[in-house]
Amino acid sequence: MSSSILGRQLVACLLNISEARRKDLVETVARAALYNTEGEAVLSACVKACGLINMCTHTGVHPCLGAVDLIPIYPLGEEVGIEDCAQEARAVAQGLTESVQGTSAFLFGWADSLLQRGLAQRRKEMGWFKKTPDMQAVRPDVGPQPQRRYGLTGVGASPYVMNCNVTINTQDISVGRSIATAIRESTPGGLPGVQVLALPHEGTVEIACNVESVKGDPPSHLTDEPWPSFTIDGQKYCHPPASLITARVAELARRQGVGLEGTALVGFTPHECRRLAEFALSQGIAEFWKEQRRIHM
Repeated sequence: MSSSILGRQLVACLLNISEARRKDLVETVARAALYNTEGEAVLSACVKACGLINMCTHTGVHPCLGAVDLIPIYPLGEEVGIEDCAQEARAVAQGLTESVQGTSAFLFGWADSLLQRGLAQRRKEMGWFKKTPDMQAVRPDVGPQPQRRYGLTGVGASPYVMNCNVTINTQDISVGRSIATAIRESTPGGLPGVQVLALPHEGTVEIACNVESVKGDPPSHLTDEPWPSFTIDGQKYCHPPASLITARVAELARRQGVGLEGTALVGFTPHECRRLAEFALSQGIAEFWKEQRRIHM
């Protein structure tokens, strides 16, 4: 989802809700944002999702904490400053906890005013990576102690995060985990900005990557191909291209006798996101997912 004053300010919110199987529910949440008449697109979608998703009965493979699991705000150009996004994120967190009684939120990135802790760190602190998080031990930044019905929502602002999922042809999750460890940013020799999990996926293993943008230029030993780059408040950011992540996963999988099934970008690169948002807004296209296959740009 994105909102804009075309030609002046453009930001994106790639909203994460804890539902992927029920297409009608996902589209209902999206429409709540698209057809909101009061300018509260993101908040409207979150309120709708909280009414439709019950974490007491939720099941799924991917880790999550809340019915609305993540509300990230990304600037899509120099026209929008860091503090603009931080203020918007904090306002959304406050608005959600006031609009849906019982919801709670933690803040990350620029919205985490004092420490500016990243999403991975904050998720670790909140127990997001655990199979059964202890919600009673969680201390939210906004709202009451988390309730099981709604869980806990992460709200923040940061440079753009791309999602890249690479699928390998095995059911052995230990192979996937070893690959995930090798490419993770925190591992010596890992890829900058890459946060990764290995998850079972329809008889294969998915190497699911959050690809965070990093400050400055890419490392010189990883520049066989250009890295997408952009600036925010005069600071240059870049991120590893999906092709580099795919090549690294393929190499590591091949060493273990495993082939590659494919790569999927979830969402868009920063430049694609801006270009498509500007196009959709200029053409008055709301439900873009219905139109994108027949649009030629």
